Amino acid sequence: MVRIMFLHPDLGIGGAERLVVDAAVALKKQGHDVNFVTSFYDPERCFSETKDGSIPVHVVGDWIPRHIFGRFFALCAYIRMIYAACWIYFMEQRPDIVFCDLVSVCIPFLRLSVPKVIYYCHHPDQVLTAPGGCLKSLYRTPLNYFEEVTTGQADKIFVNSIYTSKVFKNTFTRLSITPEILYPSLHTHFFDSSYIAPLEKTLDTKLPDDSIILLSINRYERKKNLGLAIEALADLKNHLTEDEFNRTFLIMAGGYDKRVEENVEHHLELVGLASELGITNNVIFLRSPSDSDKVSLLKHCHLLIYTPPNEHFGIVPLEAMYFEKPVVAHNSGGPMETVVNDVTGFLVRELTPEAFSEKIHVLIADKALRLKLGREGKARVIETFCFQAFSDQLNKTVDSLLI
Repeated sequence: MVRIMFLHPDLGIGGAERLVVDAAVALKKQGHDVNFVTSFYDPERCFSETKDGSIPVHVVGDWIPRHIFGRFFALCAYIRMIYAACWIYFMEQRPDIVFCDLVSVCIPFLRLSVPKVIYYCHHPDQVLTAPGGCLKSLYRTPLNYFEEVTTGQADKIFVNSIYTSKVFKNTFTRLSITPEILYPSLHTHFFDSSYIAPLEKTLDTKLPDDSIILLSINRYERKKNLGLAIEALADLKNHLTEDEFNRTFLIMAGGYDKRVEENVEHHLELVGLASELGITNNVIFLRSPSDSDKVSLLKHCHLLIYTPPNEHFGIVPLEAMYFEKPVVAHNSGGPMETVVNDVTGFLVRELTPEAFSEKIHVLIADKALRLKLGREGKARVIETFCFQAFSDQLNKTVDSLLI
């Protein structure tokens, strides 16, 4: 048995959080002692595996501000993670391995007290930050430098896709490191054992029995390009009869944190966009759906619309494919490795409402094709992204680090 601690900035319900929770579950099933240290945790906005107490969660440094007057988010995240790393130093039973992600600057501090450090790079942070002027460049330059240097100090580095591996190499040019690809996986046992609630209970409203349900699941962030799904629905109106369109609903479900200004603002922007396009009655917004709500949505929808361009991986398409739902996504980033065009869904080359609505209409009009792509999607998830392979790869790394 190895003591393994997962160090994560904000243990919410995003894709990065899903991966680290799955990794913790996988290693726990392998017989290791696992727990989490995080700077923020809300029992009402988390995955069930952490809520039920099976994986202990320690909250450290929540008193440190997340920003300074709406700015310096990255700097504050660095300080919070460094504080958490230093807290580990004073633990009575220190871990044998720390698995950290998102913020690498804590790694030198972890190495003061922990034998081995694993770093999971979802995507280099400096690539994700929005461009700015001279002052922002002056602020980001040292942060970017420290991100690169400290990433290289991990004993093992994982990335989530071939795409991210290329971005890693192109971004961290000082590092002569080729990270290992560890694809996120699905904890399919959870899906298989979950109670599937009726859709009207999940939505708290009754839809027509013959409704056509389009689903989008992503955090309420502008970079996720969620407005594209709403605009595609508006364009779809040109391809359907009035009766068909009145029975067509787009469910916009996503992570929402009222502490995050962008989440609040972007949700309101999307509500306004639906109103502006005259399709308010056809769009249903859900904020931070629970695990059981998400299972219900995936089970009852007809297809998934996945709008982020150049997404580094994206776990949601895999979840939809496991529920035998075809995926319509942009032909870039992670979906190019998960979705097989014309086999498990469609990879749209143009990031336009018209291009997306064309493929959505094909799937609505051809039920046999929709079902066929759905079956192929589930088979691909089971073959390529199974939880057991994910678990075995992690456990092999743990064993090799402590030899």
